[in-house]
Amino acid sequence: MNIEQMCIAAKAAAMQLASLSTAIKDAALLAMADAFEANCDAIFEANRKDLEAAERNGISGAMLKRLELTEKKVAQMADGVRQIAALRDPVGQTIEGYIRPNGMEVRKIRVPIGVIGIIYESRPNVTADAAALCLKAGNAVILRGGSEAINSNLAIAKVMRDAIIPCGVPEGAVQIVETTDRAAAMELMKMKPYIDCLIPRGGKGLIKTVVENSTIPVIEHLDGNCHVYVDADADLKMAEEIAFNAKVQNPGVCNAMETLLVNEQIAHEFLPKICARLIEAGVEIRACEKARKIVDGLKEATEEDWETEYLDLILALKVVSGLDEAIEHINKYGSRHSDSIVTENYSAARRFTREVDSACVFVNVSTRFSDGYEFGKGAEMGISTQKLHARGPMGVEEITTYKYVVTGSGQLRQ
Repeated sequence: MNIEQMCIAAKAAAMQLASLSTAIKDAALLAMADAFEANCDAIFEANRKDLEAAERNGISGAMLKRLELTEKKVAQMADGVRQIAALRDPVGQTIEGYIRPNGMEVRKIRVPIGVIGIIYESRPNVTADAAALCLKAGNAVILRGGSEAINSNLAIAKVMRDAIIPCGVPEGAVQIVETTDRAAAMELMKMKPYIDCLIPRGGKGLIKTVVENSTIPVIEHLDGNCHVYVDADADLKMAEEIAFNAKVQNPGVCNAMETLLVNEQIAHEFLPKICARLIEAGVEIRACEKARKIVDGLKEATEEDWETEYLDLILALKVVSGLDEAIEHINKYGSRHSDSIVTENYSAARRFTREVDSACVFVNVSTRFSDGYEFGKGAEMGISTQKLHARGPMGVEEITTYKYVVTGSGQLRQ
């Protein structure tokens, strides 16, 4: 099936999905979750082929970790789908309603977007997350994954389709582009008559290509240059644990910390401990001059380091004079993704959350929690760093739109 035929099928399916009952959608999602667990061996076998090819092509360790599917990850995929099934169905919700002086009833009602295209890289679990969220929100979806995960993506898509179609979901509701040909992705970006929204997930290069070439409205998920700022009034043990977790727990993802900012008042006490622990974990630290005077052996940071998303065990470190400089640095170099302050000072926390212009702002929490699953959304379509129409982790509500339903008794405009 070519791209246009897929889009035509998706458009037809979207019309049916918009009126599909909650019971049918939830039954399909639960069947999907069960199928993931029942077909682990087939999924792992496909993933093994991708991992072997990635190693032959010299893919980095951090990227290999994103690509690898483990029993834990498949269990999380299934659990995420079950959480999505348990969510309230957004379709048909009345967002607001009121009666005009002339007796006209106006209701703003949540409806599906229609057909959503997803172009993504590396992480095969996105195949499951995106399909499940779209199904719950009543949208048809066309998935186009990267070449590095093609076998995993196809295996997951087959498991999903085999599970949901018998439950009453229309045939074209979940489709995957089976070729890794770049031309197919470019063609998908031009299918405005059929696709209502395009969501790219991946590196800067992918996002830039989609934004520049798509004729379809795009929800951008840009890079995650995330910061943790350790304030003068921080609990330093808490700060150490948060900073370590934000960098080391999974460095190859967009919500990992890339820059650590430390208040100069506590730098001499805090930096030797956190740097020793990070270095022991294999982190390369690129630091400002003040930090290098406190801790010997750190690599000198350049201007480029402040604006880089490493997605690896590399960290930029800067000692700042206080909250003002921290906020200024984040707003200048950050990607508007996720940033955190560690402090016991209520006023400092309030200023940070108010003045840092990011989709997710944390107080005494690791940036690694910037995630739809961790926010209770079951999963996410991505983390939008733009402001229209969605921002932050995108769950089922963020992939709906609305219509106005107006009811009257013969009112005429004078």
